[in-house]
Amino acid sequence: MANVPSKPTAPVKESSSSSSIFATLAIPICLIVSVLVYIFFLGDASHFKGGDPTSDPADVFGIVHKGGVLVPLVMGYVLMVIVFSIERFIVIGKATGTSSIETFVRKIQTFLSAGNIDAASAECDKQKGSVANVIKAGLKKYREMETDDTMDIGQKALAIQKDIEEATALEMPMLEQNLTIIATLVSIGTLTGLLGTVVGMIKAFAELANNGGGTNTGALSAAISEALVNTALGISTSALSIVMYNVFTSKIDNLTYAIDETGFSIVQTYAASHKK
Repeated sequence: MANVPSKPTAPVKESSSSSSIFATLAIPICLIVSVLVYIFFLGDASHFKGGDPTSDPADVFGIVHKGGVLVPLVMGYVLMVIVFSIERFIVIGKATGTSSIETFVRKIQTFLSAGNIDAASAECDKQKGSVANVIKAGLKKYREMETDDTMDIGQKALAIQKDIEEATALEMPMLEQNLTIIATLVSIGTLTGLLGTVVGMIKAFAELANNGGGTNTGALSAAISEALVNTALGISTSALSIVMYNVFTSKIDNLTYAIDETGFSIVQTYAASHKK
């Protein structure tokens, strides 16, 4: 009795598939772009003294290039965070709908208080998005329960609540897709930067050892620079990933709360209006 209509399933599966394809393509593309930037832009002779890439860097771009082979990898991580953040902003924005979610919830609650289910359903059509889809599924079940004589009020209210929960289970998972990638970059960015730091320090100590305790300031500075560049890029990646992950989880929590709040209002309105 409380099954959700199968119509929303296909779009959700399609969105899930699209997000998976996007992730599959975006990751290698970001890495390729970062490698090209590292070779052809950061490695350009104009960023080094005398136009010689083997000499000391002349600007910050040359310094980053001297960070070593792990630099394009960490740069790829930064690019991934940016690309997936833009993708999540678009997806969550579509899920929110055409207007503020707070305004939408207030309108639905007003219509429910007035017992105007048709107006609430029409508002869902205007709002669009995942939240509106879930609420509309609950309102549709509301209408079905009004003509059902096989269950009592408590069973009908439970059926409406179950329908809303099932619709939520169909709509909400797509909002969390690719967030795991951003969360993973928090750790990977730091670890890769740390690896680059360790490699740079190994080179620095090796340079000291090869000179019998003497100092080759040029080679030593290059090794330390490599270590610090990787550290900076790794920390930057992790910091950006943490900020964006928290932003998106907060947005998703707000959408979930809006669904829960409105769903509760639907169930309570039905129970209150059909008491004998």
